[in-house]
Amino acid sequence: MQAPTSSPSQTPSITEHCDYDRKLLDLGFDAFDQDLTGGWRALSQKAGCEEAAANMVRAYRLNYENLIPLLFWHEAQLRASIGDYASAIPLIRKSKKPKDHDIFGWNDYADATIAFLTNDRNALENARIRLASVARPSGYPAERKWPPNLNVVDGLTACFGKPYKVAYGPVCRKPTQ
Repeated sequence: MQAPTSSPSQTPSITEHCDYDRKLLDLGFDAFDQDLTGGWRALSQKAGCEEAAANMVRAYRLNYENLIPLLFWHEAQLRASIGDYASAIPLIRKSKKPKDHDIFGWNDYADATIAFLTNDRNALENARIRLASVARPSGYPAERKWPPNLNVVDGLTACFGKPYKVAYGPVCRKPTQ
């Protein structure tokens, strides 16, 4: 029996490799956005599929406008990870919360990320100072690191000038306790 051979026409292209089942757009929010091994995240873990995953998040976001802020953020992260900072920045801005609803320092984290993407070290350091000074809400578990995302901002600071995908990753962050 002869071994099968592959020809260029039989080799899947990146586009085919990054295709996804449109039924995924019908998933509930938690299954689509919060499942670390499913939804858009499964597609984003495939090499070269970050843009397709960002497009998938956008399609989902357009169908579920009320869940927008976190979806804006995740689409922005994916676009930044492929170097498309110009598209990521407006999405990050749209993820920000009204000031009176931002008890966890989300907007400072968003500002720090924008500062990183615009190569503005001074703004990054100022956003980090603001984030670090956010008061822990009463009832927030003492064993959980506070404030959220400070280690991410520290990673962006430590790897300032490197691509977002590198600076956001574990190489640039100190481990959290």
